[in-house]
Amino acid sequence: MSRRVRTALAALLAAVLGAVLVPGVAKAATVNYVALGDSYSSGVGAGPYDLSTCLRSQKSYAPLWAAAHAVTSFRFPACGGAVTADVIGSQVNSLSTGTTLVTVTIGGNDAGFADVITSCRFGSTSTCESAVNDARAFATATLPGRLDNTYAAIRNRAPNARLVVLGYPRLFETNYFGLLAMSTYKRTILNQAADLLATVIADRARAAGATFVDTRQFFAGHGVCAADPWINDVSGLIEAYHPDADGYRYGYLAALTSAIG
Repeated sequence: MSRRVRTALAALLAAVLGAVLVPGVAKAATVNYVALGDSYSSGVGAGPYDLSTCLRSQKSYAPLWAAAHAVTSFRFPACGGAVTADVIGSQVNSLSTGTTLVTVTIGGNDAGFADVITSCRFGSTSTCESAVNDARAFATATLPGRLDNTYAAIRNRAPNARLVVLGYPRLFETNYFGLLAMSTYKRTILNQAADLLATVIADRARAAGATFVDTRQFFAGHGVCAADPWINDVSGLIEAYHPDADGYRYGYLAALTSAIG
């Protein structure tokens, strides 16, 4: 073996050992991230928004996570007001076999929780109870099948991706908060409905082999009527009962990071 060949082999061996032994030398894994879902993914409540009708904000958890992890690619079709049919019909078009990570919040609009909260905020106690009971019945009888179809559509378009399903927080603290606030009873039954929704979504997500991220513990103590709320009250019609910028960063982003890094 010539001296030149021995020198070349020694250099190659050193390079290989260096890549193995020196931290940070190995090439970072490719992360092609797509954020699907409704207003709780698009960032409604955080602002400012893009020029689309979907009210997408760079202060939502998805772009914050993408920026913090220097992902290879990031697509953000999540849209305020989306239901499961919107994810299946259009949002999954952003997925491919190269997608490695998908996050989604979906199901709340299917169950009509925006209308339920409006009924409770401005209607009588009996009106609130009726709306909550209707939503609970839908969540247990109809929503599971819609979620199954949604997760299957995502899997079909992105078979190599990790699917992460994020739940919704409880929106309210139940302490006394003045005569003009929603009653403690109404807030309590709305939180109970949110717990039921979380149970249903978690069950179907796990059945689909997805990672379920429960956000309720991360928002605890920061709902509407808290001293430091991360949920908007009725001050803004569109943003009402959605997380504010702190809610997306310290609630949703913290929950996602805790689950997947």
